[in-house]
Amino acid sequence: MVAAAEGRRRPVSLALLITGATGQVGSELVRQARQAPDVAFARGIARPEVDLTDPFAVRDTVEEWARVVRSDSAAHRLVVLNTKAYTAVDAAEDDEDAAYAVNAGAPAVLATACGSVGAQLLHLSTDYVFPGDASVPYEVTDQTGPRSAYGRTKLAGEHAVQELLPDASWVVRTGWLYGAGGANFVKTMASLEQSRETVSVVDDQVGGPTWVGELADRLLALARTSPTPGIYHGTNRGEVSWYGFTKAIFEELGADPERVLPTDSSAFVRPAPRPAYSVLSPAAWDGAGLPPFSGWREALAEAFRVEGDALRAS
Repeated sequence: MVAAAEGRRRPVSLALLITGATGQVGSELVRQARQAPDVAFARGIARPEVDLTDPFAVRDTVEEWARVVRSDSAAHRLVVLNTKAYTAVDAAEDDEDAAYAVNAGAPAVLATACGSVGAQLLHLSTDYVFPGDASVPYEVTDQTGPRSAYGRTKLAGEHAVQELLPDASWVVRTGWLYGAGGANFVKTMASLEQSRETVSVVDDQVGGPTWVGELADRLLALARTSPTPGIYHGTNRGEVSWYGFTKAIFEELGADPERVLPTDSSAFVRPAPRPAYSVLSPAAWDGAGLPPFSGWREALAEAFRVEGDALRAS
């Protein structure tokens, strides 16, 4: 009788609440989630619908979402994916309080709300939590030390999630994102390729460019796999400077990569310091048995194959 009952039991499926649904990562997550056969519910939210810095609005939204999901089936596993962030890195230097409200206060509110309804939380963070002075990829256990307001507020968000929801949360650090939605480096370089004979790009900042299309796929894989709670790094593999990345972009555009000229950070002085080295190690991700990320060059080629028209749009 027990075996027969188990055979009739509906498989566990995901019910997802995705914040920052109009952003670069959030919009792609919503798109992919709604096509995934194991996702029963995929709701995206963004301002002005819900202000994530308002604890009452967040609590009401999460509780109503959980109620609707569970009225369908108690078997659905509830996961909130928080992609919302204050990403104006330079502006944060002059308004750290505003950045803190979104990058630290909102994750704390979400973690509390998730705890009250028994939901898990996947929170997206950044390579900027590290000082950027390493010479080998950062492990999840390496000492943090952000050097910008943006990095400090994102690190505070990590701490809030881990302290308030330690047994049901994942922090995924990523960086150098690009994709079809929103403004990003690839789109900017594609526009400059059309308007300038040459483009000067820094060669003394190194990181791991990451295609949002692949990142969203891997985040959904993490949500459905539900590995051990903790911190993970999610970027395409390998490392390259902005200069090298731009040359690869020109190659994908069918343009001469020799039109890209190297320079250094002194040519582009900005209010917020940029990490000189922000490559993230995939060791924790791979150790959890999650689907591996592809190499950054392979991902760039696939991004242009899949969504090249959007990336070329100026």
